[in-house]
Parts: sequence; C-alpha cells; structure tokens
Amino acid sequence: MIGPVKNNEQYEQALGQIYALMQTEIVPDSKQSDELEVLTILVKEYENIHLPIPKPNPLEAIKFRMEQMEMTERDLSEILGYRSRKSEILSGKRKLSLAMIRKLNEALHIPADILIQAY
Repeated sequence: MIGPVKNNEQYEQALGQIYALMQTEIVPDSKQSDELEVLTILVKEYENIHLPIPKPNPLEAIKFRMEQMEMTERDLSEILGYRSRKSEILSGKRKLSLAMIRKLNEALHIPADILIQAY
C-alpha cells in the first residue's frame, strides 16, 4: 500500500518498493507504472525536505565546470578577459564582479544563483 513518506523508516520502505518495481518489466499506464510514479514523487518530496543537496560555493562550481569541460586556467582568462586575476579568483583572494558572473554564467553555464553566493 502506498502512503505518505514522513520518516526515515517509511523512506527506506518506499525506496525498497521502487527498487522491487524497477526489477520487473513495467508496462506503461499499468498499475505498476502508476505505483512507481507515485512512489518516486513521494520519495523525491521527502528528499527535497529532509535530504537537500547543498549548493556548491562559486569557486567549487567554477573548478568543477572547468574540469568537466577540460579547460585550463588560460581558457578561464580568455573568458574573463583578465590574465593575471584568474589565479586570484580561483584561490578566493579576489571576489567575482557582476561582469565576471555574467561571463561565467554564459560561458560555463553555471547558474547565477550559485555564482552570486558569498564565499
């Protein structure tokens, strides 16, 4: 039976049910597919409230995207237009300006709400 997920025990049970359902061949628009969809929504809501994923700080986000995109510090300098300041920025000695935030958002596709955080 499907019910609300209000505590860790119910969360673990719902995850177990999801796992069991995913081990079967589910036909679209069947009782099992509806059950899987409802359980997934309940688990997602519980996780959003009780297990939120913290946002990375701006420097972590920049370094992570640079690594993903196989960028060098020189590439970052070209995006920002500052050759000497890139190391100050990456070390946290220099804060990001609004212009830098815009350029990083556009070039690296890092959400602005992450880039504007204090660090």
